[in-house]
Amino acid sequence: MGDHGELHLQLRENGEESMKVSPRKQTSSMNLIQQQARINPRITKQNYQRWVRIGVYTFLLLSGQSVGVMLGRLYFDKGGNSKWLATLVSLIGFPILLPLYMIKSLKTSPSNITLQSNPPTPTKLAFVYVSLGLLIALGCFLYSVGLMYLPVSTYSLICASQLAFNAFFSYFLNSLVFTPFIINSLVLLTISSSLLVFHTEPVSDGSDHPVSRAKFITGFICTVAASAGYGLMLSLTQLAFKKVIKKESFKAVMDMIIYQSMVASSAILIGLFASGEWRSLKREMDGFDLGKVSYLMILLWTTISWQLFTIGCVGLIFEVSSLFSNAISVLGLPIVPVFAVIFFHDKMDGLKIVAMILAVWGFVSYGYQNYLDDFKDSSKVENQDSNQVSAEVVHVHP
Repeated sequence: MGDHGELHLQLRENGEESMKVSPRKQTSSMNLIQQQARINPRITKQNYQRWVRIGVYTFLLLSGQSVGVMLGRLYFDKGGNSKWLATLVSLIGFPILLPLYMIKSLKTSPSNITLQSNPPTPTKLAFVYVSLGLLIALGCFLYSVGLMYLPVSTYSLICASQLAFNAFFSYFLNSLVFTPFIINSLVLLTISSSLLVFHTEPVSDGSDHPVSRAKFITGFICTVAASAGYGLMLSLTQLAFKKVIKKESFKAVMDMIIYQSMVASSAILIGLFASGEWRSLKREMDGFDLGKVSYLMILLWTTISWQLFTIGCVGLIFEVSSLFSNAISVLGLPIVPVFAVIFFHDKMDGLKIVAMILAVWGFVSYGYQNYLDDFKDSSKVENQDSNQVSAEVVHVHP
């Protein structure tokens, strides 16, 4: 009985000691739960804000691209003949973006960080801006030639090949990993564009006479070459942010847009005067089918549309990647051909329908892969934050 009483007393004392320690442990556990509860809403809010920005950029890209292509085709269809002017209006609107520099308190995404303390030299920056600007100028001119000689629906479907070119260049320049979904997407988009080589629908060049087969092939080749150049430009832009600029901020993105557009516009303006097409612009405006006011309004709204497209394009590169930006551009494929059928009476024959289905399928395949990558990255961020909180609680002594 004595031993039992001593044992009972000892257990009671141990219980009292446990009661003295447990409040601290309970407090630590409560702190862990509270901090995790604060982290999850914060992560959710950041993801929500990021996807809102991506949604806005996507809308600007798709709407600007669709309206710009339709107005560009309307210019040629109603009597416009200057390829240099059609190219210039897609580039020269960059001063519209200058007021955006006045935005001071823009909230940036978690990826908007400085990757190095030493800024790049002015010489390196000038080389980047001039090189990419000239590449943009060449690509836009080739796009104008393609739009002049091809039906809008055919032109838009061929442009889908830019996603395949972008993935190809990103594999070498940006270490893109080719997953089965991306490979499937590239194969489908390549087949979709290749089918249109066999298309024989004639297109008007602004007169009552259809263009020749030779001009159709010229337009096809120029559009494919422009798509390749555009895919290369996006990959090089992403590489420039990573290796040269090494700073992802709103100002860095705006600098890239403004200086590239300035170089490209200057190059096209020189081409306009060197080619002599500027001499016929007055006569072209006087003879435009819809009148002088419509002529000027088409050029003005084409300029605005392509600047909205530029904001959306570079914004998506900034938020996600060049390949995602290009994929969203390809998403506009079902939009432009439908509008082309309504406004320009393009024919949607079986070959075009098959090409469109393959192109959309290719985009969905890539989009699903991007969804998997984003979900994987989000899970990693949540696990890292949870582990950090757990480590802080472990260091709390009773």
